[in-house]
Amino acid sequence: MSKKNVIVGQSGGPTAVINSSLYGVVFEAMENTDYIRTCYGMINGIEGFLEGRYLDFAEALPGGNLEFLKSTPGAYLGSCRYKLPDDLSDPVYPRLFEKFEELNIGYFFYIGGNDSMDTVSKLSRYAKQIDSQIRIMGEPKTIDNDLILTDHTPGYGSAARYVAETVREITLDACVYEKKSVTIVEIMGRHAGWLTAASVLARKYVGDNPLLIYLPEVDFDEESFLARVEASFEKNCNVVVCVSEGIHDKTGTFICEYDSSVGTDSFGHKMLAGCGKYLENLVRDRLGVKARSVELNVNQRCSAAMISHTDQQEAVMAGRYGLQVAIKRGITGKMISFVRCSDDPYVVACGLEDVNEVCNQEKTVPLEWITNDGTDISEDFITYATPLIQGTPPIPMGEDGLPAFAYRK
Repeated sequence: MSKKNVIVGQSGGPTAVINSSLYGVVFEAMENTDYIRTCYGMINGIEGFLEGRYLDFAEALPGGNLEFLKSTPGAYLGSCRYKLPDDLSDPVYPRLFEKFEELNIGYFFYIGGNDSMDTVSKLSRYAKQIDSQIRIMGEPKTIDNDLILTDHTPGYGSAARYVAETVREITLDACVYEKKSVTIVEIMGRHAGWLTAASVLARKYVGDNPLLIYLPEVDFDEESFLARVEASFEKNCNVVVCVSEGIHDKTGTFICEYDSSVGTDSFGHKMLAGCGKYLENLVRDRLGVKARSVELNVNQRCSAAMISHTDQQEAVMAGRYGLQVAIKRGITGKMISFVRCSDDPYVVACGLEDVNEVCNQEKTVPLEWITNDGTDISEDFITYATPLIQGTPPIPMGEDGLPAFAYRK
């Protein structure tokens, strides 16, 4: 049997468990020495690999150092937002596959979100076109939870836990004074409000903060918002409001654009930020009460201290499963998915989805889970999300009293 090599890369925004998925792929490669000779990592994704940058995991993380990956936030291999050409006759494709051949690659894994699955789709279609035997697989990740054909995505559970725990802490801080105040918490989410919806998990009882939750799935109206805030003072003089960064009005204009110009990234996506600050000023000016805004920013995707054990275990499982089916069953052109078998007890299994059906689509929060005229979240969401945030994994500690992460030299 001729042994082949594995190469794996990471792309897009990091998550708290993107390295757990990476661990799963690398661990499984090292367990299958009858099939695999070497496991390589692309440094800065497909873009870095095109420039000849990659590493050998046996050299980079020898011995037990591989275990540190599971609790290391960020993307260990580095990331990129490189978009492969739509035209499969572009010269970049033969260049890539020549590099694969030089390294005797038999298995290609890409860990990422929607745009990363687009990369997997294009590579797998080109491989089929040239009759390449390389198995090309997508490992899902995104805190946005917006990939279709999977119950949820690795990374979402940990980010949801961070949001819920942080909003609970903010609520306790906001309620120390008996004086009217409004705290706006801005949470990541461009078109899908899964992460902002997780703020409902912060409530300890019916009527607790956050009293208002706004997702981008529903049009946002300023006047209605102000009226809702003022009415909320009847329940609590300290009002906490959670908003997705991508909330927009009925014309599709992002609220953050009311106050500033917004740039775009390499994929043409508008770089959103600032709706919390805009709403803070709006409340202060129109309602005459104390107001402040908190932007959770990158912490919601990189907090190792709040990793969900469930999320971590599932990310490892997805990484291992992908290589198992690629080796044993010759699977290619698929994304690993999660199939929920039961809510109580919570049981999930790995599945396979055609990556061509996944990429360039977006899963949003079901409208029936958004209640009270677009200002609250239903019990169905709570049933869905609660199992994903459970447990705290052990985190190795260094002699300096801080977590011992895996660092790439």
